[in-house]
Amino acid sequence: MDNSTIINLNESNFDREVTQHDKPVIVDFWAEWCGPCKMIAPLLDEIARENVDAVKVAKVNVDENQSLSFKYNIRAIPALLFFKNGQLRDQVTGVASKKDLLIRIDALG
Repeated sequence: MDNSTIINLNESNFDREVTQHDKPVIVDFWAEWCGPCKMIAPLLDEIARENVDAVKVAKVNVDENQSLSFKYNIRAIPALLFFKNGQLRDQVTGVASKKDLLIRIDALG
């Protein structure tokens, strides 16, 4: 994970970085032990680097932030939540293609 482009979220910074942000934000709910999470991580790194002005990419470790997982009803991972103007607008569970993720980002406006 490229720490210069992807933000690690927790309960103390989630609102500031996601719900109080006007740029679209993708939040990846993941865990160290999750194979599919490891598969999608390089794709998210790439999207973050290539679209730094258009979207913010952030990660939430579900094992360390169970209250956020509960709040957003995360039942399977990886779960990608798409926010715009602080509002949850879209969600994908499981591994998705770069093309699909970019289409979803564009749809956020």
